Amino acid sequence: MQLGQLDLEQINKELRDKSPQAILKWALSLNVSSILTTSFGFNSAVSLHMLANIDASVPVVWVDSGYNAKDAYVVAEQLMQDLQLNMHIYNPLQSVERRAAILGVPGADEPEFEVFTEQVKLEPFKRALDELKPQIWISGIRREETEHRKSLDIVSLDNRGILKVAPIFYWSKADVEAYMSEHKLPNCKHYFDPTKVAEHAECGLHVLPA
Repeated sequence: MQLGQLDLEQINKELRDKSPQAILKWALSLNVSSILTTSFGFNSAVSLHMLANIDASVPVVWVDSGYNAKDAYVVAEQLMQDLQLNMHIYNPLQSVERRAAILGVPGADEPEFEVFTEQVKLEPFKRALDELKPQIWISGIRREETEHRKSLDIVSLDNRGILKVAPIFYWSKADVEAYMSEHKLPNCKHYFDPTKVAEHAECGLHVLPA
């Protein structure tokens, strides 16, 4: 299937009032290589739970920088065990200990920050794309989270030709919390992404150039 030939405007119009589960099923019905990405951050369990109940064989990509809080790692392990996900975990080539001894974590205003982000987040993700070669990338991003995401929609095509699908794109924070509560999903109280300069900033993956 030539994903670049899809009428995205019409598809987004048709999917706008569909449930996240229906959107997820639509994406998988295209029968092309797909991945779902997760950070195992706040409320990450929503997308993972939906996927596990529809098709747990879909690869789930986690770029683990190694810098997260203990609480987040505990929740990640619980979700992987409970949902029996098809995990593909990618880590930076350099260990946290080695980096701490030589470079540490640069501040967002330091010239080394861009290189740091590339090494701990972008390079591992590029490796995942090279190995899994997805045509569809499913994620849990929501419109209200950042200014950049307000320029997107449920379905969009990035400059690599990968079709990006966000089933909960139009969900509010209250919608997410209600789903978490209904399904009694674990949620980490502490989460840390060293590549995010502010709470509502992009982590880098969703503005990744080709």
